[in-house]
Amino acid sequence: MFKQHNKIQVALVDDHPTLMEGLKAILVSNLNVDIAGCFVTGQDMLNYLGLNRVDIVLLDIALPDINGIALCQEIKKKAPDTVILVFSNHSERSIIMQTIQNGASGYLLKNTSLDELRSSIHDVLEGKVVFSKEVQEIISRPSKNELQGPPRLTRREKQVIELLSEGKTSLRIAEELSVSALTIDTHRRNLMQKFAVKNTAELIKAAMLHRLI
Repeated sequence: MFKQHNKIQVALVDDHPTLMEGLKAILVSNLNVDIAGCFVTGQDMLNYLGLNRVDIVLLDIALPDINGIALCQEIKKKAPDTVILVFSNHSERSIIMQTIQNGASGYLLKNTSLDELRSSIHDVLEGKVVFSKEVQEIISRPSKNELQGPPRLTRREKQVIELLSEGKTSLRIAEELSVSALTIDTHRRNLMQKFAVKNTAELIKAAMLHRLI
């Protein structure tokens, strides 16, 4: 809860300084908080966090040096008690879910109302997980992959996708499995077709979603 003599320390992380200044003004005018700092990069935020108290971070996803999804993990490693509330324009369901998995306590879109922002800050500081109304609607809809269920994979395809998830190239995988690189490329194309994805990154993400790796 907010206390008059012990203001909540809020840090803002966003690569749009003008928007950040506007948000800063809104928070200071409407909530009993102190702005611990405004940061354009994730690394600057982490450097500050190592030496200073921050109760809550309002975090955008798109940053110039590190994406907000990964930054959630780094913040929680460095300061487990610091609460993360994502404040972003990104509305992809997969991104929302990944931020929560990585330690965020809530996700708001930047078109959220002041009342919703105020209540969300209170709630996350009390240990709740919060979503703006629009985000609640997004996460309540299952993704296409979830509706379809996992595709059936051969033993070899499972091996290939596991090795791809380790960052190995087709040539390296071919050497480990004692087959040709052309064979591995064929497996890769077949896997992308089965998962209805366009590249290896999407393939790995889909396989992780279905807990196949």
